[in-house]
Amino acid sequence: MKTESATTGAEPIRVVVVDDQELFRRGLTMLLGVEDGIEVVGEAGDGAEGIEVATTSAPDVVLLDVRMPKRTGLEACRAIKEAVPSAKIVMLTMSDEEADLYEAVKGGAAGYLLKDSSIEEVAQAVRVVAEGQSLISPSMAVKLIDEFKQMSRPEREQVPGLKLTDRELEVLRLVARGLNNREIAKQLFISENTVKNHVRNILEKLQLHSRMEAVIYAVREKLLDIS
Repeated sequence: MKTESATTGAEPIRVVVVDDQELFRRGLTMLLGVEDGIEVVGEAGDGAEGIEVATTSAPDVVLLDVRMPKRTGLEACRAIKEAVPSAKIVMLTMSDEEADLYEAVKGGAAGYLLKDSSIEEVAQAVRVVAEGQSLISPSMAVKLIDEFKQMSRPEREQVPGLKLTDRELEVLRLVARGLNNREIAKQLFISENTVKNHVRNILEKLQLHSRMEAVIYAVREKLLDIS
C-alpha cells in the first residue's frame, strides 16, 4: 500500500473499483495500484456492494460500471453521491448509450469512459476528476452534445442576470469538446488559474453545479453553436 505520491509527497488519490466482471475488476485494480499517486482502497462486484464499500471507505474517486446486478451503476452513483458527497464518480463501461450518459450526468457523475480506454486514460481520468474537473470519452462527448441539440427547446426565458462574456462562451465551447483546464489554457494562451476562474463564473451565472451540467444547459438553450 502506498501512503503518498513518490513524486509529489501528496496523499494518494483513494479509489474504489466497482464492476461485476471479476477478471476486468481485478486487472484494473492491479494496474491502478502501480500508478503513482493512486491507491485502490476497495473493490466490489455489484452495485449494492459498491455502495457499501464506498460508504465505509470514503474514497476520493469511484469507478463504476453501468450494467451490474442488484443495483445498477446509475443507481449506485446516486446513492454514493448522497452517502459520500465528496466522492467523484467515473462511469467506466461498455455502454455507449446516450440515455446512460445522460442519467449518469444527472446522477452526479464527473466522468464517463468506455472500457476500450487505455489504463493511462483511466488513470488520467482519476486524476482529473479528483482535481474537480470532468472528463468523458470524446465519442461520448459528441453523443452528449447531439442528445441535447435534439431536445425540444422550451420557450425562451432569459435567466435574470445571465450575461456570459465572449471569453466565457469560448471557454464553455472548449469544455463542451471535452478539454480539461490545462488544455483550455494552452489553446487560449491564458493561465490555468484564469480558466478555473472562468469556469467558476460560468457555473455561478448559470446557477449550476458541474461542468457537465453547464454544457448540457448551454447546448439545450442554444448558447453554443456546436457542430
